[in-house]
Amino acid sequence: MADPYPLRPIREPEFVPWARMTCNVYGQDWREGALRNARTTLEFDRALAAFDGDAIVGGAAIFPRSMTVPGAVLPVAGVTLVAVAPTHRRRGILTSLMRRQFADLHTSGEPVAALNAAEATIYGRFGYGIATRLARYRGDKRFLRVRSDADLGGGTIRLLERDEARPLVEKVYDTARLGSVGWVDRPGRFWDARLYDEEHVRDGATSLRFAVHSEPGGAVTGYALYRLKPEWDETGDVSEVRVVELAALTRQAYAAVWRFLIELDGHFRISYEGATDEPLPHLLTDPRVLRANVVDNLWVRLVDVGRALAARRYATPLDVVFEVEDACCPWNSGRWRLRAEGDSVTCERTRNAAELRLSPAELGAVYLGGTTFASLAAAGRVEELRPGAVARCSVAFRGEREPFHPSGAAFPAF
Repeated sequence: MADPYPLRPIREPEFVPWARMTCNVYGQDWREGALRNARTTLEFDRALAAFDGDAIVGGAAIFPRSMTVPGAVLPVAGVTLVAVAPTHRRRGILTSLMRRQFADLHTSGEPVAALNAAEATIYGRFGYGIATRLARYRGDKRFLRVRSDADLGGGTIRLLERDEARPLVEKVYDTARLGSVGWVDRPGRFWDARLYDEEHVRDGATSLRFAVHSEPGGAVTGYALYRLKPEWDETGDVSEVRVVELAALTRQAYAAVWRFLIELDGHFRISYEGATDEPLPHLLTDPRVLRANVVDNLWVRLVDVGRALAARRYATPLDVVFEVEDACCPWNSGRWRLRAEGDSVTCERTRNAAELRLSPAELGAVYLGGTTFASLAAAGRVEELRPGAVARCSVAFRGEREPFHPSGAAFPAF
C-alpha cells in the first residue's frame, strides 16, 4: 500500500512553503530570517518533507557538523526544524521522518545524531537521551562582586563593532571548542545565523555588543556577546544585561570578561545560559546571589552503536558487554563488547554474556560524559547483569567537566 504521506528531500523552490509550515508549528511569523537564515545554512538534500498531495505537512532537517566528544572530535548529524503540521498530527508522520533519517545515516552518514528538543516528551521514544544540561543563571548585579583575590591577568577589554570583532571571536570560539565537550564547529554560514541580529529576534533588547579580551601582547583570548534590555516594573528599574555567549581561552580572560559584564552601569540584572559547572559562582564573594535553573540541553542518539562508542575515549580502562534493544535502528540490537585503554578503543559484536542491558536512549544520555550509568540504573533504566558493571562504566564514561552545548538559538536550530 502506498504511503499516504510520502517523504523526500525538498527542492530549492519548495523552501518557502516548507519554512512557512515549520514557522507555523513553532509559533513564528514567517519572514526572511525567521529561520535564522536557514535558506543559506540548509543543505536541501538533507531536509526532508512529508507531502499530502502537493502540500508540505511535515519536515525535518540535518546540519552536518563536527562535535567535541570526550577525547575526540567526530561528525554529528545536527537534527533540526522537526515539525508536523497541526492538521496532520497523530498520523505517524513524525515517526516516518525519524526512521527515514536514521536509515539514511546508517547507510552513509554520521554515527551520532543530536538535537535541542522543543518538547522533552517527544524524542526519548526515538532513542534520544539527555546528554547535556544547561543552567540559566540570573543575578542582581548590585550584589554581585568578583572576589578580590581573583586573578584577572593583565589584559584589556575593548568594545568592537561587528566586522572588526567577528574574525577575532571566531578564532577564540574555534580554539575553545576543541577542548569543550558538546561544542560544535561553526563554519561561516552558521556564524551568519548565530549573529543574525534583526530587531524581531532581540525581544526588546539592543543589538548585539561585542566585548573582546586581549592579552598585553595583543593575542585575543576571550569574548562576550551581549545585549542590554532597559525595563521597569512595579519595583523600579529592572534593566538587564543579557549575556548571549561567552568563551575564554584562559582563566584570567574568563574572570576579566565576567567582571566587565558585572560592572556594566545602568543595568541591575544579569542573565546567562551556561554549563552546570560554570566557574562563575566560584569567582563571586557571595555565590548565592547568582541563581540557577537547570534544564535539559542537548539530546544525543547513537545511530551506529559500534562506530560511536569506538570514536570517543574513556577515563579508565574498560572491558564491558552491552546488550542493546533498539526498535528504531534494528542494526544496533544485540550484544556489543566495548574495550578501551587509552587511545586503543574497539566496539564490536560479541557472543559473550551481557553485563548491562539498556536502550539507545541510555547510551545517548551517557555518551558525552555527563549523565551517569549509576543515575540511570537507580531510575531502573539500566539493568545490571554483572555486579560492578554500572560502577565501572560510570567512572569510565565521565569527563573532566560537565558537557555543555552553547546553542543559544532563539529558534530551535542546531
